[in-house]
Amino acid sequence: MATDTIAPGPEAPAPLSPARAQIEQKTLRTDRWWLSPLLTMLVLVAFIFYATFRAFQNADYYSDGLISPFYSPCISTNCVPDSPLGGFTFIGTWWKLSPALLILIFPLGFRMTCYYYRKAYYRAFWQSPPACAVAEPHGKYTGERRFPLILNNAHRYFFYAGLLFNVILTWDAILAFRNADGAWGHMSLGTLVLLANASMLWLYSASCHSCRHIMGGKLKHFSKHPLRYKGWTLASKLNHRHMLFAWISLFGVALTDAYVALVANGTFSNPTFF
Repeated sequence: MATDTIAPGPEAPAPLSPARAQIEQKTLRTDRWWLSPLLTMLVLVAFIFYATFRAFQNADYYSDGLISPFYSPCISTNCVPDSPLGGFTFIGTWWKLSPALLILIFPLGFRMTCYYYRKAYYRAFWQSPPACAVAEPHGKYTGERRFPLILNNAHRYFFYAGLLFNVILTWDAILAFRNADGAWGHMSLGTLVLLANASMLWLYSASCHSCRHIMGGKLKHFSKHPLRYKGWTLASKLNHRHMLFAWISLFGVALTDAYVALVANGTFSNPTFF
């Protein structure tokens, strides 16, 4: 069957890439393909502004056993004494700025190199491409072989760092079962907030592509590794919802920090259940 070719008009712009279809229009899609990258950009920009403000604020991040995930663990002496590391501030006194500026390098590195977030910010910020079947404003693709995108190849290492932070934030949630006097066996709304945040972060990590590869990668026979096969099966199921966990955990971190900040500055009292 013959296929009609849409020839460019007399004033058609030069093709953006010789590998693309030679059509005049940027895309033949008629749906609102631009809405998803636009919302993605707005949400990520809002999170970046909020996280930057809170990281430099260096205040209102601890109150009565609740600590913000932006400031945990406390690794310098200019931090609260009741930290998950038991008061051990291993970088000492030389760091005078907000400790969050050191801590956030690792969880942000994990998210920035995440396979899902790469897709999100490639489309939202670089428009490479902005959507399926929509031409991008770049005539050449250089991949991830140059700085800073070459750092995306460090994702597997940021994954291990993310696991360490998940353990720390889970311990923070366990510590929140104490009251203001340090006595165990109590629970507040803040305890549930910290537990929910840690749970979402674990789901985000467990659904990660690197986690799936660690579980089942480089194996020739699953039958010889039944435990790794079960782990790979679970990670594969979670991996289908990796985008969902990525967004929920991102909102979860910001909302948890906001909750602790409101409690710490006295705007909101942390309700205690028992």
